[in-house]
Amino acid sequence: MPPCTHRPAAQQHKVQDRRQIKINAMVVPSAAPECRAAAAVFCRRGIPTVDMSAPAGRGELSRQMVRACAESGFFKAVNHGVPPRVAPRMDAATSAFFAQAAPEKQLAGPPNPLGYGNRSIGTNGDVGELEYLILHTNSDAVAHKANAIDKKEPQRFSQVVNDYVEAVRQLACKVLDLLGEGLGLRDPTSLSRLITATDNDSLIRINHYPPSCATTAQERHLVAPPRCTAGGGATNIGFGEHTDPQILSVLRANDVDGLQVLLPDAAGDDVWLPVPPDPSAFFINVGDLLQALTNGRLVSIRHRVVASTSKPRLSTIYFAAPPLHARISALPETVTAGAPRRYRPFTWAEYKKTMYTLRLSHNRLDLFHVGDGDAGGGDDIEQE
Repeated sequence: MPPCTHRPAAQQHKVQDRRQIKINAMVVPSAAPECRAAAAVFCRRGIPTVDMSAPAGRGELSRQMVRACAESGFFKAVNHGVPPRVAPRMDAATSAFFAQAAPEKQLAGPPNPLGYGNRSIGTNGDVGELEYLILHTNSDAVAHKANAIDKKEPQRFSQVVNDYVEAVRQLACKVLDLLGEGLGLRDPTSLSRLITATDNDSLIRINHYPPSCATTAQERHLVAPPRCTAGGGATNIGFGEHTDPQILSVLRANDVDGLQVLLPDAAGDDVWLPVPPDPSAFFINVGDLLQALTNGRLVSIRHRVVASTSKPRLSTIYFAAPPLHARISALPETVTAGAPRRYRPFTWAEYKKTMYTLRLSHNRLDLFHVGDGDAGGGDDIEQE
């Protein structure tokens, strides 16, 4: 297992703008205190691996999945059932796009927030050593954007993306249904129904991280030059620390490392744990909305990507999201006298609007905590 990388204390509390002064927990994960000891065990043992083929039965699989998501908000899914040709075809199609000259790629941008982007992440000053492509998973939206991404065969590109989206959506639904069973929900499918609604707001994001100090002409045209120091080193944060705002994220990457998750060690100090790459597996992240829906029982993990110094990293993330008008509130089964409701109800549109006003490192859910005397019972999921 790779060693845990300690995060400097000064970095934990760096204030980047006035808005962050108002938000105390902008760096430390918002996991419930009872989860921290378990997460420390996770840091010592390594990444939780969940065998989706359920060798010990579906009940044990659901319990194992809930345990991983409650303790760390993250696990590696193996024997996941995604057809073996789907991911390589997606990698080939997106690699061909990123291999084009910059002017050609820019025809698919700028990100608004969908489309092609380069280094800038959002509109609030965050940057990373990457270029990316963001698409809505709606097939009509994919077809529209494909005309600028693959001018020769846009229909082929659309088909590749649609096949990938369908496969990972099915995996996300299976995960959410198993979590529903493990949490003891009256309707275990209530979570997956949010992301299969016809007007769901799910996205697919493809990130390409060139080597952090590209030196050849071929490498330099892929993305804006990285910020290398005089000694040859680089500020090699490919994508800064953040949590994913949606319900669930399904990530797959090539064989290049760089993904790190933030967890407390045995002493309670936050450390960055490198995640070993595995192109045959998918990595599942709990998102902010799922943390809110489960009243904090499942935790949205903070993570980042450090760019490799020698090899390009390609990752594809499916962000499973509900319709914009979906009302997000703690499920009744997660609210008890000992665990009162932690977050006020809100819509995905409201949360998304708030997200676009903040830097990556903000702990967005802190803005949605219930006020004093407003910690009533849970609500059923609704779509207004």
